[in-house]
Amino acid sequence: MIGEIDLRVQESEIDELGHVNNARFLEYFEHGRLDWYNRCDPALNNLTGHSLGTVVVNIDINYRRECFCGVRLSVVTKPYTRGRTSYVLHQENYDHEGRCVCDATVTSVIMDMSTRKTTALPESLANQFDPEQNQETS
Repeated sequence: MIGEIDLRVQESEIDELGHVNNARFLEYFEHGRLDWYNRCDPALNNLTGHSLGTVVVNIDINYRRECFCGVRLSVVTKPYTRGRTSYVLHQENYDHEGRCVCDATVTSVIMDMSTRKTTALPESLANQFDPEQNQETS
């Protein structure tokens, strides 16, 4: 399942060079991941009810081009691969002309909130990944 949200770059997100501050792209990607979780099987929205949480453990980000105030962006989130306790999402930011501004691969794990240790992916999350693309990542 692919998620997509749209947003507009705000003046407060611009740095002294006149383009989007690099840290803001992490926020854009976080908004995209939250949207993706909300679009998944409703059971994913109830992870905390099962004492589970998602924890980002790595983000590999590529800044492709400058982005300026007022630009409309689309944040696209796609499942990439999964392991037993971890999964990877690929995310891209496209400007209104369809050019990739920034992309990232985000590795997360499922944590048992009571033991504070990683645990197996819930079936509802594992099912979001194409079985032919699945690779063990942890």
